[in-house]
This record gives sequence, C-alpha cells and structure tokens, in this order.
Amino acid sequence: MERTVNMNEHLSEHFTLREMCQSGTAIRKGINNTPDWKTVERLRALCINVLEPLRRRFGVIRITSGYRCEALNIAVGGAPHSQHMRGEAADIHVSSMEVGRKMYEFIRLNTQFDQLLFEHSTKSGATWIHVSYSELFARKQAIPYYKAA
Repeated sequence: MERTVNMNEHLSEHFTLREMCQSGTAIRKGINNTPDWKTVERLRALCINVLEPLRRRFGVIRITSGYRCEALNIAVGGAPHSQHMRGEAADIHVSSMEVGRKMYEFIRLNTQFDQLLFEHSTKSGATWIHVSYSELFARKQAIPYYKAA
C-alpha cells in the first residue's frame, strides 16, 4: 500500500513539505507539484543538512523554489536535468547583496552542499541563492557570481 503524501508534514524543525513544493506558476497553470516519497526524503535531507543550519544562523529564510515536477520545471524554464526535479535543490530569497554574500559564505563554509550559486538575473535584476544537497554527491561546487537568464 502506497503512503499518502501529507503536504503539511514537517521535513525538519522549521520546513514543511508544502513550503518546499509551493509554486505560483504551478497554481496558475494547474500543475500538480506533489513529489513521490523518494523525492520527499531527498527534500528532507536538503532541509536538515543545509536549510536548517542556515535558518539557525540567519533566522527565517524564504524558499522561492524547491521541488519542481517535470511539467513545472519546463514551465519556469528550468535546466533539463535540474536538481529541483529530484528534490535536491532550493532557491533562497536574498534581501540584499550583503545578506546574500553572508548566507553564501555561511553555506560554503558550514554545510556539505553539492552545488552553491549566488545567482543574479540579467532580466529582472533579482538575486537569490541556489543550493543543492545530494547524499550521493558533495561536489562542493561554489560559484559566487552566476548570471542567470
């Protein structure tokens, strides 16, 4: 018997599955962005190993993009093999460049991330941090200034 996914489930002390899956684009386009259980467990690992330490250091953080099913990833123009689709990545809102740099450095020096990008949109001028965690890989790939489309 397959377990039912509970979107209100806590993945860690401060992060819920709903928070890691919510998407305005999914709502607008009627996309069901509910992950399977393997993906839920990868999201849990991301929350425990990267996002919780970041929250303990900086207080409340806002996830702008977590899990994306394939249809949602296509709708937002995500990379074809994005770690978001496996529940291994999150994008974090950055309120200022100074805070972003501090968060970036904290993650780089204090967590076992796989990939860390301080992203800057050339279109909107927005900035955010993309971070991934994988139990299989810990490439520690860190790029402090990554221009996104």
